[in-house]
Amino acid sequence: MEDLSFIAGLIGNIFSIFLLLSPIRTFSQIVKHKSTEEFESFPYVSMLLKPGLYMLAIISGFAVLIQLVYVVLFLIHAPPKIRAKTAILVGVLNVGFPISVFLIIQYTMHEDLQIEVLGFIRAGISIVMSASPLVAVKRVVMTKSVEYMPFLLSFCFFTNSVAWTCYGILVEDLSIVASSGAGSVLGTLQLVVYAIYSKCETPSNSILDESDDGWQHKRLLNEDNQDV
Repeated sequence: MEDLSFIAGLIGNIFSIFLLLSPIRTFSQIVKHKSTEEFESFPYVSMLLKPGLYMLAIISGFAVLIQLVYVVLFLIHAPPKIRAKTAILVGVLNVGFPISVFLIIQYTMHEDLQIEVLGFIRAGISIVMSASPLVAVKRVVMTKSVEYMPFLLSFCFFTNSVAWTCYGILVEDLSIVASSGAGSVLGTLQLVVYAIYSKCETPSNSILDESDDGWQHKRLLNEDNQDV
C-alpha cells in the first residue's frame, strides 16, 4: 500500500507540473496580441493563492514564481478596468487573505486547532481553484464559443484532481479525497461544457467586452494595421 501511495503521489506531482505549465499557450497568445482579449484572470490569481497544494517544497517555490509571471503578464496586457479588477483580486486573495489567516490562526488558536483549520482552508482553496475556469462559462454560453475557455487548463485541472483523489484514498486522508474529489467533479463539468460548445461556430474576434470601451478591439485593430 505504501508503494502504491508513493506512486500515486509521484503521479500527482507530475500532473501538478503539467497544470502549472498549462497556461503557457494562453499567455503566448496574450503576449503576441499584447492584449488579454476575453480571457479571465481569476484562474491564474487563484492558482497563485495556493500553488503546489501537495507538491514538493522545491516544486512549490517554482510554482509561485511561474504563477507570479502569469499574473504580472496579465496585469501588463489587460485593459484598464480589467487590470484594476485583477489587481484588487491579487490584493485580496494573494495578500490580504493569507495575512489574515496567519494572524487569526497564530494568535487565537492552539496548535491542534490550527492544523484542523488549515486543513479546512486548504480543502476550500483547492475547490475554488479547481472551479476557477468555470468563470468563463457565462461567456461560453452567451457566445457559443470556447475560444476563451482554455481546454488544456481545464483538462489539467481534471487530471490533477483525479490523481490526488486516488492518492487521498490510498493514504486514507478524507480532506484530500473531499477537496480533490470535488475538483474532479468540477473538472468533468468544465470538459462537458467544452465538448458541447466546441462544436459550435467560433464567433469573430470583434466580439469584445463593451465595458472596456473597445480598448482591446482598438489594440487588435492597430496591430493588424501595422502588419499590413
